[in-house]
Amino acid sequence: MKKQTLDYLDQLEAESIYILREVAGQFERPALLFSGGKDSITLVHLALKAFRPGKFPFPLVHIDTGHNFKEALNYRDKLVKDLGEILIVRKVEDTIKHRNLIEPKGKFASRNSLQTYTLLDTIKEFGFDACIGGARRDEEKARAKERIFSVRDEFGQWDPKKQRPELWNIYNGKIQKGENVRVFPISNWTELDVWNYIRREKIELPSIYFAHERAVIEYENQLVAVSPFIQLNDDDIVVNKRVRYRTVGDMSCTAAVSSDAITIDDIIQEISISRTSERGETRIDDRASEAAMEDRKKNGYF
Repeated sequence: MKKQTLDYLDQLEAESIYILREVAGQFERPALLFSGGKDSITLVHLALKAFRPGKFPFPLVHIDTGHNFKEALNYRDKLVKDLGEILIVRKVEDTIKHRNLIEPKGKFASRNSLQTYTLLDTIKEFGFDACIGGARRDEEKARAKERIFSVRDEFGQWDPKKQRPELWNIYNGKIQKGENVRVFPISNWTELDVWNYIRREKIELPSIYFAHERAVIEYENQLVAVSPFIQLNDDDIVVNKRVRYRTVGDMSCTAAVSSDAITIDDIIQEISISRTSERGETRIDDRASEAAMEDRKKNGYF
């Protein structure tokens, strides 16, 4: 009998499905944070493999900053309708009003820092004890430090010095009252792994990931979409360029890349020769300081 072996995508898939089932088995009220981006879309696909024909043992949760790309929101709504799963949406704008928060000012006034308040309020509102997300270790050095089961204290804070060992793929989800765990099932995947998996599984994505014409301004060697959420100056030159997005965050903090990639094969070819991570190349908010992401995570950011 011929010995059957798993290729690397099969191994990554099996690990992620195992993690999702561990979440379902260890926690009472988990949730899957869903943004309409490729990584959270991949998580939903993995959840289908883990739990169908049954329903998901968790709702999908979107923390809506109000600065989203419409392509991602349209995709979110269509996917939820097609799957028949529960979607919970909580808006940062409502949190700003409720907590009397001060919105950031400036050219790219991102609400990312305020998103933490909405996330923590949502966790408290529904009593979530685990939140599943699509962060990967290859994205950014602060995320490279994090375990797959990442414990947060009663204030939602992350302490990198209090990470639990995860030897032999044994995950410890035991928490005290008020604490919660952030879970990253595709932590060991790379951007290229995600795209190869999307190709293999024929996963539909928002059109924003593929090359299209868009009005942009060039700012510090980045192409930022013109939108109501950024402040245009007199010396800004608006041009139409053929671009695509490697990662889908807010319009106020995510840059595009010049591209003619209209197929997944084209995108894989682009990524294969790139020497910069998607966040490193396109996320304006990560450039605030060397420790920008780690500081946000310590304060409760996902």
